[in-house]
Amino acid sequence: MSHKRIPKRKAAIAVGGVVALGAAAILLPNANASQDGAPDDAAAAPRTLKAADASDLASRLAGLLGDAFAGSYYDGENKQLVVNVVPGDDNNVIVQAEKAGAAVREVDNSLTELAAGARTLKSEATIPGTSWAVDPRTNRILVTADSTVTGDRWNRLESTVRSLGPGMATVKKSAGTFRTFASGGDAIFSGGARCSLGFNVTAGDGSPAFLTAGHCGVAADQWSDAQGGQPIATVDQAVFPGAGDFALVTYDDPATQAPSEVNLGDQTLPISGAAEATVGQEVFRMGSTTGLADGQVLGLDATVNYPEGTVTGLIQTNVCAEPGDSGGSMFTRDGLAIGLTSGGSGDCTSGGETFFQPVTTALEAVGATLGADGAGAGDQAGGAGDAGAGDQAGGEEAGAGQDAGAGEEAGAGAGDASGQGAQNHSRRSH
Repeated sequence: MSHKRIPKRKAAIAVGGVVALGAAAILLPNANASQDGAPDDAAAAPRTLKAADASDLASRLAGLLGDAFAGSYYDGENKQLVVNVVPGDDNNVIVQAEKAGAAVREVDNSLTELAAGARTLKSEATIPGTSWAVDPRTNRILVTADSTVTGDRWNRLESTVRSLGPGMATVKKSAGTFRTFASGGDAIFSGGARCSLGFNVTAGDGSPAFLTAGHCGVAADQWSDAQGGQPIATVDQAVFPGAGDFALVTYDDPATQAPSEVNLGDQTLPISGAAEATVGQEVFRMGSTTGLADGQVLGLDATVNYPEGTVTGLIQTNVCAEPGDSGGSMFTRDGLAIGLTSGGSGDCTSGGETFFQPVTTALEAVGATLGADGAGAGDQAGGAGDAGAGDQAGGEEAGAGQDAGAGEEAGAGAGDASGQGAQNHSRRSH
């Protein structure tokens, strides 16, 4: 029997159409929109760019400028790429960046210096409840400490940051607690654990599969699309903690239809491929607990010290998430896969930080493909959308705002999330 992860209700998405769910909205792009609003003869003027094109330009400039390149970010208001440079005695690097179409900003800290600061934090301040990532908008390392970092641990963190020197790093407190967002409930299930399907893909051997969070993959080997249902997929590879938080889960039935799309509740968004994140970029997240949410990318190559261990190489955002959203898809309004929900602090009432596994890194690591040539995208809501209200309530997910014990929800203890209360926090239309 084929397990089709296709929503019951599909609506064609017209060009320029609007999807409104909760507090977030997706405006599909005009296929004929110009990606460069500047005339050809205005070489020194910053180009008007889409976020994906800005990411490509940043990659090219990183190679062109060499050590003078000190990071970049996307200015969403002006739709421009801002490139940080440490010019030294060579002002030609500024001219090169401007000719390429970037807005240029001179800064003090080089990427080499910022990387050295991050290594010091790793060796001296790897404390559960902390994270750090380079923020190119401030040209500093942004260090975040959750509510558990107090007393001697807080003093140790502050002392380490001060040792980096003035203007190198800043510290901020988060009101919540860093934890992965696995829970008991709907979407994809294994025992008492619930996560969200991220993106459907094609595994290296051609079989249909999907990506989800690694801490979900190490929590259980087999997953179902219904609470208490028969397993439909088996974990093939999983990484957590360590160099990422991702898992490849293959469908047990090779005839499973795994479309390249994200289910938004009452219609779907086609996914054309995967892309790198850019700081300042607008992104959207779909999760089985909170549905659709949006926000911005704040940092890249983030290190997060979860209770279960340290995870590196993540994307830091201000998009909200809650228990059960783990593994869910992060994507752009024009259908590019960006990340898989890992964890963070806060919730979708008070806000907070959420970290994502880059999809491009996960695909490369597991040897899978996504998009038109592969199986594709996160029909993650298929299981949730098809489940009745009784199925959702039966998930017994942990209260979304409960930080206490949240660390036990992920990893090997994901099953411990069940029994915390049969409250349904889903905001998705079914």
